[in-house]
Amino acid sequence: MSNQQFDVIVIGAGPGGYIAAIRAAQLGQKVACIDEWKNDQGGPAPGGTCTNVGCIPSKALLQSSEHFEHASKHFGEHGIAVSGLKMDVAQMVARKAAVVKQNNDGILYLFKKNKVSFFHGRGSFVRAVDGGYEIAVKGAKDETLVGRQIIVATGSSARALPGVPFDEEQVLSNDGALRIAAVPKRLGLIGSGVIGLEMGSVWRRVGAEVTVLEALPTFLGAVDEQIAKEARKAFDKQGLKIELGVKVGEVKVGKKGVSVAWTDAKGAAQELVVDKLIVSIGRVPNTTGLNAEAVGLKLDERGAVVVDDDCRTNLPGVWAVGDVVRGPMLAHKAEEEGVAVAERIAGQHGHVDFNLIPWVIYTSPEIAWVGKTEQQLKAEGAKYKAGSFPFMANGRARALGDTTGLVKFLADAATDEILGVHIVGPMASELIAEACVAMAFRASSEDIARICHAHPSLGESMKEAALAVDKRTLNF
Repeated sequence: MSNQQFDVIVIGAGPGGYIAAIRAAQLGQKVACIDEWKNDQGGPAPGGTCTNVGCIPSKALLQSSEHFEHASKHFGEHGIAVSGLKMDVAQMVARKAAVVKQNNDGILYLFKKNKVSFFHGRGSFVRAVDGGYEIAVKGAKDETLVGRQIIVATGSSARALPGVPFDEEQVLSNDGALRIAAVPKRLGLIGSGVIGLEMGSVWRRVGAEVTVLEALPTFLGAVDEQIAKEARKAFDKQGLKIELGVKVGEVKVGKKGVSVAWTDAKGAAQELVVDKLIVSIGRVPNTTGLNAEAVGLKLDERGAVVVDDDCRTNLPGVWAVGDVVRGPMLAHKAEEEGVAVAERIAGQHGHVDFNLIPWVIYTSPEIAWVGKTEQQLKAEGAKYKAGSFPFMANGRARALGDTTGLVKFLADAATDEILGVHIVGPMASELIAEACVAMAFRASSEDIARICHAHPSLGESMKEAALAVDKRTLNF
């Protein structure tokens, strides 16, 4: 039987891969997408880390745990009396699994709708052939495909502590952290990044005593300092214990739990004993098993695929997007690159502006930002103006009962162009979209200040922070 021929073969069906496949098919290409992720029944589970053990399931657990915290701590002030409240962790995890399956099934439906051929298995390079590359699919049924253009979208996996492998029972990656079957009495986290803080928030809300050990001396160093300080205050108040400037020593895994020897910022030896330990110290690109050497695909020292600004690799007709290449490991960054590459293959001019990629941490309060932080502008010697507005002065936030945090605008001192927007507070993940749109059109802070925002709404805080750049807030 002759090999199946395709215009475009995408290896990986995470956010970068499945979106690239769909966009390429929309543009008239004959497309195949290969992905090996399996669900508990052994069937296909496209969507990558994001859908299966990342963005989607973590948000499901965050929502469930937030409902529990509202019921246990805040319903009373609304006149809602609750008795006999208890957390059914099995049901919470089952609901999460159902949400994940809806997303898996949704992607399979989109492939069918857009006539993308899906192959369930591990894709790897075999060799270069006339007019493209031979790709092997190893799965329940082995296949060999030939593609004129190849898009590598194999994603990333959790980095383990040296000498401490993930057993997903006591030492957990993001995968194991999403499968905890009962509330641990004591939970430890190594790393205070996005995954660490989100998972810490889930289990703290439902009763775990959570301690976070962070090697860096500053909390959320990539976040605007004022915003990070506000978030830290909120987390401290909630009872999330965060230790900074930590040096982690020996980790021992025993029947009774996990003990972590660590040194605090002052150099004093400490020990943390927990039931479960989540390790969240970054992620590594997934290129093992890709057989990159068979075709001479260039990887860097981290194992990432080397690409130029347009996601082209060193090989003609081979591209790479998402977590497996340089840049932030964000699902929406992968999607944008996937669309841009599909459009470039079709002869169009796909474009991704890295300055306009929003970041979100889905804790409570939420943290979101886009553009430059104040410390970046200071380091660059840029002349800028800042304006901020607290949610405690916003009518909708008061009615919600969530007035933590603020909105902050940074604008060019001469032109007033918005350079960055930073939010900590309710629905920050939704509010940041306005800032992305404004900055994409190179709006000034005055533009936002003069646009009518609905009252009462959290969005008014965006308008007021923009007004604050010119020192003329109306409600604070």
